[in-house]
Amino acid sequence: MSETIILEVQKLTKAYRGVPAIKDIDFDLKAGEIHSLVGENGAGKSTLTKIMAGAILTTSGKMLYRGQEVSFASPSEALKAGIAMVFQETSLVPSMTVAQNLYLGDEKFLNRLRGIYIAAQQFLQSLNFTVDPTAIVATLGAAKRQMVEIARAVQHKAEIIIFDEPTATLTPEEKRHFFALMRRLKQRGVSIIFITHALEEALAHSDRITILRDGEKVQSGPTASFDRDTVIRHMVGRTLSGELYRNRRGAGDVRKAGAKVLSVQDISMSNIVRNNSFSIYEGQITGVFGLIGSGRTETFKVVSGIYKRNFLRGGDVELDGRPVRYYVPATAVKDGILYVTEDRKAEGFFETMSIAENLYSGLLAAGLERLPYVSMREMRELSQHWSKTLNVRAINDNARVIELSGGNQQKVVIGKSLVQKPRVVIFDEPTRGVDVGAIAEIHQIINRLADEGLAVVVISSYLPEIMNLSDRILVCRQGRIVEELSPQDATEEKIMYAAVH
Repeated sequence: MSETIILEVQKLTKAYRGVPAIKDIDFDLKAGEIHSLVGENGAGKSTLTKIMAGAILTTSGKMLYRGQEVSFASPSEALKAGIAMVFQETSLVPSMTVAQNLYLGDEKFLNRLRGIYIAAQQFLQSLNFTVDPTAIVATLGAAKRQMVEIARAVQHKAEIIIFDEPTATLTPEEKRHFFALMRRLKQRGVSIIFITHALEEALAHSDRITILRDGEKVQSGPTASFDRDTVIRHMVGRTLSGELYRNRRGAGDVRKAGAKVLSVQDISMSNIVRNNSFSIYEGQITGVFGLIGSGRTETFKVVSGIYKRNFLRGGDVELDGRPVRYYVPATAVKDGILYVTEDRKAEGFFETMSIAENLYSGLLAAGLERLPYVSMREMRELSQHWSKTLNVRAINDNARVIELSGGNQQKVVIGKSLVQKPRVVIFDEPTRGVDVGAIAEIHQIINRLADEGLAVVVISSYLPEIMNLSDRILVCRQGRIVEELSPQDATEEKIMYAAVH
């Protein structure tokens, strides 16, 4: 790692409606280093890096690139200068193929589609990314889209690459390939800014760490000078390590099963969900673990009416002993079955609408509004209640959801579901892309729902989360539940063995 500073920002401030998202931040990046940027949701990490990448304009302060003051008006302008950013929310064109997205903006005058596909195949293989270059991006899952985003940034041969939560959707094996790629880029002299909520990743793979809190820089230094508790203390002002991911070993910590709410027998969907059977009980959190491609998400999308199970031999679903078959989610919602999506930006909220409007839309979808017309008073009261209950941090209720941090967006998505007065709530990766402070708050919400008697399902690829939250653990592999474990008997090794073998 060189001591040469390639990028520096001085007294950088960005304000929205007079309220600063970041304030007087000083930050520098050395040539050929991996510099981790950590902080709670809303701390200003994405705002700071989006200014560097030209996605938003600064209010005050200056940025120096190779010693020259610069101000980028767009991401394409920053990319031409040598700064690329892999955004937390995908910026791919969904109607185009993977290969077309990879070379978008870098096309030759004459293009031969077959040649582009061959080049893309070879390039993706060199990165150890198993993605079909001919696939339409809209058909890809979150993990594959993230791989294409990363590959596109590398393909542009940028001198600085900013990764915003790049590993949030990746499996352990895919993460291993990604960190190997990051080391190779560093050896080539590429400078990397690495934003992550997984503190172990920052501590293991970066040269320096900078910590933001409430829009200001609170600490920066070599990674060797930090440990997990030190980072968390600077991030949130208190230690959370003992609270977040403690294993639930005592029988007294586990809730007893209430009445059987959902009974699923031999449901099948194409070759993704295969003769899957399980039951869900009220007053209990059922954790569902499985690797990507195991059919865990698809199973519960079938149950909640988002996907249709096979017409013939598709199996049976019973709600309170009554056979049900949902062809659209609206019917499931009216029966009290809610699915909280893993992809909040694409499926979870209306990004141009306010917090209040998003929460009220949940009420309208369930048909629970008290008046036959849209009531601004009812909308305002609903927003105030749920914003306070879920601790949604925003400038005001009129703030657009797209302007919120990832953790606060997730709280709005949860709130929009809870206003519908569900009986069964299915959380799919509820803390993906969320900081440690917001993780603790979301876990409290999930536990409170189970304590109130709701049937709660938590689908997660993060084993400590599954082991901390679950009253019973289901393991999914190859389209079906293959193992059920109690928290007392479960270990990470047992769960992973069941998921793989």
